[in-house]
Amino acid sequence: MSRQMMGVDVGGSGVKGGIVDLSTGELVGERHKLATPKPATPPAVAKTIARVVDKAGWEGPVGCTVPAVVRHGVVHTAANIDPGWIGTDGTALLSEQLGRPVTLLNDADAAGIAEMRYGAAAGHPAAGGVVILLTFGTGIGSAVFTGGRLLPNTEMGHLEMWGGSAEVRAAANARKAEGIGWQEWSERVSAYLQYVERLFWPDLFVFGGGVSRRHAKFLHYLDVRTPVVPAKLLNNAGIAGAALAADEEHSR
Repeated sequence: MSRQMMGVDVGGSGVKGGIVDLSTGELVGERHKLATPKPATPPAVAKTIARVVDKAGWEGPVGCTVPAVVRHGVVHTAANIDPGWIGTDGTALLSEQLGRPVTLLNDADAAGIAEMRYGAAAGHPAAGGVVILLTFGTGIGSAVFTGGRLLPNTEMGHLEMWGGSAEVRAAANARKAEGIGWQEWSERVSAYLQYVERLFWPDLFVFGGGVSRRHAKFLHYLDVRTPVVPAKLLNNAGIAGAALAADEEHSR
């Protein structure tokens, strides 16, 4: 039997998880999802994560993501979760709640890890260079890799453009909120990607987030020099990446 690990992805609206086949990145059995508690305080989210793990029937270590900067297990920001997370030792909290070791990391970093191993960047000729995954949703998440190694917690959605954070105007939700078309939105995304290009000179962009499922509507509008490919793992990327991170930590 192939090696397996449990991954849980905490988002603004849902906490989803499943057991991952680490040889393929695919889920073993069904994906389990519960609503993110309101407010999404550390204790409330920890209990929800525990329920997701219990529903999966998993007994071992767990990999988990949060939409935040995570350094050495401590959460330093709070994008779509309660500000009570800031300064919380998330690894210690979750390990105590679940009664097992937990590996905690940023959600976009987890998605990038999965896309590098199993998804759009796997086997791509540019994968050994600078690869930047960007997730377009409520905000813009980012994961940067060079030579296949992750530079964690890059938070590129907060690059300053248009007088504020770039994600305010270039995230997928901005298109919906303002009622603009795909071409107009793509012009904003192009300006944002061009800014990232000037800073990092990437070899490949991986375009993720829920909107990547509709890539045929906008990829052809993008005006950038870097190749852009849509993410492949979609809503399971965070789960698979969290599982991979946990496996790496507990296999040392």
